[in-house]
Amino acid sequence: MSLVIKAEKRENFGKNASRVVRRKGRIPAILYGPGMDNVALTLDKKDLFSILKSETGENTLFRVSFNSEKRDAMIKELQVNPVSDELLHVDLIQIVMDKVIRVAVPIVLVGEAVGVKAEGGFVDFSSREIEVECLPKNIPEHIEVDISELHLHQSVRIDEIDPPEGAKITSDPESVIVLIQAPAKEEEVEVEEEIEEEVMAEGEEPKVIKKEKAEEEKKEEEKKDKE
Repeated sequence: MSLVIKAEKRENFGKNASRVVRRKGRIPAILYGPGMDNVALTLDKKDLFSILKSETGENTLFRVSFNSEKRDAMIKELQVNPVSDELLHVDLIQIVMDKVIRVAVPIVLVGEAVGVKAEGGFVDFSSREIEVECLPKNIPEHIEVDISELHLHQSVRIDEIDPPEGAKITSDPESVIVLIQAPAKEEEVEVEEEIEEEVMAEGEEPKVIKKEKAEEEKKEEEKKDKE
């Protein structure tokens, strides 16, 4: 683990103190983990951005240095202003290298589906991460899912994916990762046709026909009244 982030212990707390920290180009942080007291820190914003923009992103392992201590850590959670997207706070979790941890790993789709290339469908990429359990050294950068053989309405579920070496997939095995959908218009036509078939099968008349019959019956009644 060669990446070392220099931190400073934080003595002042509260919203005003945090604003002062952020104006200085630093981010309030908390370091925690099993068997240790929480440590309030501040980190250089540039260091955090360099981690987040790396290939491993939030799953990057690094060493945080403060005072005379160095702790193995990774980003656990980020707090971001929903309006300005400003980074407000970061939670760091201390990592024990010989203890299994659970992390979310990004999914990368590989290939062009037959259902898209030859059948006019599109890719519905619904689950973009998979949770895995593994030792810190075995955290994969990403997990590849080959979709090249998928036709319209075919999908890939989590239980169909081979786990990375040294890792165990813990996400819901029934969850669908990707589905090759038909264009919306085609689906709407199919649904309408199915509804019409069901109505006719039940011996019901379409609403338009019912309306016409009602008008005819009304005219007949008016004619009888005149007679």
